[in-house]
Amino acid sequence: MIDQNPILRTVKVVRYITPLREGGSLPAIVEADDGFMYLLKFRGAGQGIKALIAELLGGEIARHLGLKVPEIVFAELDPQFGQTEPDEEIQDLLRASVGLNLGLHYLSGANVYDPVVTEINPQLASQIVWLDCLLTNVDRTPRNTNMLIWHKELWLIDHGAALYFHHSWQDWEEKAKHPFPLIKNHVLLPNASELLAVDEIYTSLLTENVIEGIVSLIPEVWLSDENPFPSVGQHRDAYARFLNSRIANSTVFVKEAQYARTSVV
Repeated sequence: MIDQNPILRTVKVVRYITPLREGGSLPAIVEADDGFMYLLKFRGAGQGIKALIAELLGGEIARHLGLKVPEIVFAELDPQFGQTEPDEEIQDLLRASVGLNLGLHYLSGANVYDPVVTEINPQLASQIVWLDCLLTNVDRTPRNTNMLIWHKELWLIDHGAALYFHHSWQDWEEKAKHPFPLIKNHVLLPNASELLAVDEIYTSLLTENVIEGIVSLIPEVWLSDENPFPSVGQHRDAYARFLNSRIANSTVFVKEAQYARTSVV
């Protein structure tokens, strides 16, 4: 588990290595000034800063729960960076992403999780299904598992599509109490037979103080962008309130997941 008041490192991007042309976000593998490679997610990409916020919150909540997630860092992109990039699409993306972006430590040599090749035990499957119910993560399906096998262990990646309520903020307080019907598409749902036991443990771990500590990581500059609230403080508080309400009402999404599982086992 992470500390209740986690701190993320900030690195500076020094070299653009290669784009990963998946979807519309066009993330890239880059090198930073600490000598490590990162999968960089750009603030100027399709879903913008909201995808970075979802990635940050989802990843750090998962880490606190003891699940394996690549180290997340803030990544500074200099205005001069990428001026020699010949691809106009990439150059436009770099120009729109000057400032603070998000990087995940690049797991070199990792393989995409394949449910046919690797079976996940019921406890771990239940933990990941529970997490994705909490986060309303639509993007962990057989078609796109968003999990990697690295050094014979399962690592979670790409939470940018989670927390989709924040793209409109409409009725967000009510949505925090809703089930998550799309869990029926989760790649690990058939193995998730220990949801009740996981719910008891995870709700005790994710206290209000823990959630507030993780939400406090969101950079103020990200919250200032397209802020639907009167102040940055209220914007930040809304994320904490949504997550805490969802945790307090976890039985709703657990029952939905259990029901959905009956149709796939």
